[in-house]
Amino acid sequence: MGLSLAVHTLFLCSLMIHGSWAFFPNFWSKIMSLAWNSHTHQSITEEALLLITRDLFQETPNLQGRTLDPQLFQGNFTASELFKAYYGSQETVSTKQYQQAVSEIVQANAAMDFLNSTRSDPQLHFDSERLKEASAMLQSIRRLTVQSLQAGDESGARHRLGSLLHSLQDFYSHSNWVEMGYRKIHSTLLGNAEEIGPVAPENMQTCRDCDHWTCNDNILEKINKKKLLTSGYYNNDPPKPPGKCSHGGLFDQSRYQSARGGINKDSTSILFSPHHYLHDEAAHLATIATISVLQDLRDTVGTQAFLSRLLNVGAETVLSFVIDTTGSMFDEISAARERAHSIILERRGTIHQPSQYVLVPFHDPDVGPLYRTTDPDQFIDLLGSLSALGGGDEPEMCLTALQLALMNTPPLSEIFVFTDASPKDKHLQNAVEALILHKRSKVTFLLTEDPSRTGGVKTGTGRKRRESLSPDRFSIYTNLSAISGGLTVFSTDKEIQDVSVLIQDNTVSAGVTLLHIEKDSPSLASSYIFYVDPAVKNIIIHISGELMDFTIYDPSGESQYLFNKRGDLAVIECFVGFCRVSLLSPTPGEWRIKIVNRGTIRVNVLGQSTIDFLYHFAVPANGSHPGLSRLEGRPASGVPTFLVLAVTGLSTDSAVTFSHVTLLGANGESLERVTLNATDTGGEFIGEVATLPSQPFSVKMTGNDNEGNIIERASAELNHVAQVLIQVPTAPPLYPGKSAHLWVNISNSGATREFVVMVTDNRKFVKSWTPDRLSVARNRTSQVQIDLTTPVGAELGSMVSVCVTVKAADRSDLNFVVLHLSVADPNPDLLPPSCIQSVVRDSCPSLSQKSCSQASWSTNLLFSDQGHSGIAGMQLQQGQGLLNLTGDPGKQGVQLRKGQGRLNLTGLDMGDEVVGTYTSNCCSLKAELFLWDTAGNQGLCSILVHQQRASGYIHTASRIQTLFTMLLFHIGGLLLQLVT
Repeated sequence: MGLSLAVHTLFLCSLMIHGSWAFFPNFWSKIMSLAWNSHTHQSITEEALLLITRDLFQETPNLQGRTLDPQLFQGNFTASELFKAYYGSQETVSTKQYQQAVSEIVQANAAMDFLNSTRSDPQLHFDSERLKEASAMLQSIRRLTVQSLQAGDESGARHRLGSLLHSLQDFYSHSNWVEMGYRKIHSTLLGNAEEIGPVAPENMQTCRDCDHWTCNDNILEKINKKKLLTSGYYNNDPPKPPGKCSHGGLFDQSRYQSARGGINKDSTSILFSPHHYLHDEAAHLATIATISVLQDLRDTVGTQAFLSRLLNVGAETVLSFVIDTTGSMFDEISAARERAHSIILERRGTIHQPSQYVLVPFHDPDVGPLYRTTDPDQFIDLLGSLSALGGGDEPEMCLTALQLALMNTPPLSEIFVFTDASPKDKHLQNAVEALILHKRSKVTFLLTEDPSRTGGVKTGTGRKRRESLSPDRFSIYTNLSAISGGLTVFSTDKEIQDVSVLIQDNTVSAGVTLLHIEKDSPSLASSYIFYVDPAVKNIIIHISGELMDFTIYDPSGESQYLFNKRGDLAVIECFVGFCRVSLLSPTPGEWRIKIVNRGTIRVNVLGQSTIDFLYHFAVPANGSHPGLSRLEGRPASGVPTFLVLAVTGLSTDSAVTFSHVTLLGANGESLERVTLNATDTGGEFIGEVATLPSQPFSVKMTGNDNEGNIIERASAELNHVAQVLIQVPTAPPLYPGKSAHLWVNISNSGATREFVVMVTDNRKFVKSWTPDRLSVARNRTSQVQIDLTTPVGAELGSMVSVCVTVKAADRSDLNFVVLHLSVADPNPDLLPPSCIQSVVRDSCPSLSQKSCSQASWSTNLLFSDQGHSGIAGMQLQQGQGLLNLTGDPGKQGVQLRKGQGRLNLTGLDMGDEVVGTYTSNCCSLKAELFLWDTAGNQGLCSILVHQQRASGYIHTASRIQTLFTMLLFHIGGLLLQLVT
């Protein structure tokens, strides 16, 4: 790996800090523990997500009406191979958005082992025999996951799903489920916590002493024989009672207490897992259980929402506009409308059509409302409804509008801002910058005002200038676009329609960046190199700024210059402040562009390719969890830092390899080269960064294909190193009508300085924070309290994004953190659905096995949800009969058999109560049904018939309630017969 001994030693020392174990978090864990064959939370989650995506592709038609062949992809495969087979080999479909969604889930899963607020909580890891409490916690997290997704908070849903899957997977590694001989998953783990099964009493011994690294049969036979659940204690939080099992492993101090040893199956390492020999069985069940939860979630929210919103399938591009609607903006609004209409017409009905449309108009003092839709025609209508009216004073609320768009646009999106005015809300610059970097969104400003103009009136009906205007009044826009990797284009009313073609270029599917340059100083002749490879097509060059001349050279040395509008190499179009170059059938190899400029210029070389990458910075995690913890916000100076890349577009037998990453300065100069090493997770690479540059830098990845072609991809956003770090120990739940407090820790690794704290949110929940200025000494930490109030009518599951920025008073340092908080139900539905069974008709006499198939029995069932959230689905788990369901009178019925899978009732409008008739031959005398309500609670309906006697096992309902409801049910049945 090329990992330094010093970093390895530092990491191992950091493991001795108190915390709770789990399946190892990610690929790095296996490297540090030398447990190469271990399954991790990352590998289990990624495998399950890929498998359920495959299964849904097999049953869900794509836009051409085709489904995936079920015979395909039975072995190892990648997401890129899967998408190519599903959408067709002729389509250029990137998996970047999909892998971004998967990464969010995986990172949230791993964070459960890294965060101070979660890593030592036994309820979150099924430790210390807190099994029923952990099961109840699973239900709660699942309910919040569903609510978040239904409320449009996709990011919040992914974070909650990641934490849910972590706890679920830990059950199989930390409990004695596998040791009891079970080779199937626990069917009611996410159901009623009381139905999890008997747990060993606190005063009962569960383990015997084991004085070896490997502990065989150290769980007492009576525990496993009686099917009593238990799990190991870790260290002394909570204290371990005598005779109880320990978690075990190198850093568990409780393993020295009676009963000595441990029972965890987290890894294949004898140093970390006393039951390492059962690791594969535990990981296999954890994978199946993860798939089961994902299937259940799909059934609850629907296939479309699961694929497109949770996993970003088909969400390659988003069209997001922020538009100034003052009186001088008529031509700009028309340009935005016409360009959007062109994109929609060109891509309608294809995989390349935008998956979402976002519009935020602004007109001082008003901003918004925010419009977000998946309907292209509605988006065109919204643009058509905009009017250029009013105006007068020059500054406008542009940053407020941009902030609103960023908070409501998916990560990796392109946002286009149309205005001719400087920002009135300059105080939001740092918050907007934080959101840009947090979401890796690219922002392009289309300005129809020359930055050197100092007065006068803009052409047309317009914005009057009563005073001299600063020539750098647009510098905030220039800085924000530079940080994001976008452009700032100064155009005119006459040419804005033509210049807006850059929107079309930047919102293509599978868009990649080959080169990004920002040059602030004049130059007589600067040359920049980019590489064309066979996997990239439709290459476009954008040059904005004060350009004088340029020449393009192909690999053979043939050239074409600015004023040769159409040659053998390219088609060139130039307007005021912007040039667009479209390469014609470019030859693979090294291309060069020589530029003469008199001032600031920006260069973006774009293309289309499935090969691209995501990246993040990470540090060795503190605590007892071997792994790399993702850095939120800016990377920190003076800390061992790693760069983790996820490369898209690779196959299992890919001939493409990537050797290194280059950290580039704004002018394209090389600042640091980072050697890459492939992990055993397909398409994932890691590199240790020896020194993070002190100046802003971007990231470029370099590799080769099997024919020797150089492959380069760039990520254009600018990264900065910070000496101030922001950490959030725990995030509070938000309840309608209630106040909450959020504490933020601010740590300073630089010289003693004063910092300014700014807190913003997208829904005005934040009321105050204190202090707003504070002095923090070197290597010290101070705390800021943020007060929030949730409105009474806030939608359950909806999200509020809170952005905290901390800036040195001398502007020498800046960092940020973006938090996603959800509105929770203070009185959640915790009651599972239940069934009531009436008298059995035509019950079975004593029959021989040969003649039992000739007789039958049936019974009426009433299904209801005591929590009143409604029944969402059911599945016949045991029994060979047929269940016929009906809802309100006049509603069409449905049928359910064993093996049919879960029947989703949410879209069938069955009414408040569901009535069913179960019929079976006499060879099958019992049946079991799993029931789910829309809140995610799971119940069990058991039906049993014995010689004209039947019993219905009724969950979570008192005897009196049951008898009374049965009486009403029979009366209703008689009345229904009379009416009929």
